[in-house]
Amino acid sequence: MRVCTRITVVGVGNEFRRDDGVGWAVVARLRERAARQQCPPDIVLATCDGDPARLIALWEDVDLAVVVDAAHAHPGTPGRVHRLALQDARLSAPTSTSSHGLGLGEAVELARVLGLLPRELVVYAVEVADSDFGTGLSPAVAAAVDPLAEAVENDLARHPHPAFGSRP
Repeated sequence: MRVCTRITVVGVGNEFRRDDGVGWAVVARLRERAARQQCPPDIVLATCDGDPARLIALWEDVDLAVVVDAAHAHPGTPGRVHRLALQDARLSAPTSTSSHGLGLGEAVELARVLGLLPRELVVYAVEVADSDFGTGLSPAVAAAVDPLAEAVENDLARHPHPAFGSRP
């Protein structure tokens, strides 16, 4: 069995649909931080429009995949972050249509059926206020970007990785 230490962080969304670009904003912040410090070469920072095939390709043969995506909650609290560590590799079925067409839940289920899930999958879902056409995050969602980037970095640091050591 091949030992894999690759880690992928994926920001899902559309940066031209206001708060739906929160995943892209978090990945951009992580790229800024990685430029200031040495980032292990097998950590991939990527963005994706949410297409299930592209998501699966990004996390195939990965030990840890961290996905950041916008979430529509009714009623919602814009900027509130939910962390889901998928132990059984399943997300509940969406109750409404995603702005991506098919949602993250469908990508996870398809990857599970095909045997293409990462060993560990962590999803950060950020409640959003505005997903209309346009650029820029609403103030509440923008305020969540830095703490969320730090939370993702903490997940990466806790993951057993030669560059980080094996931290609990």
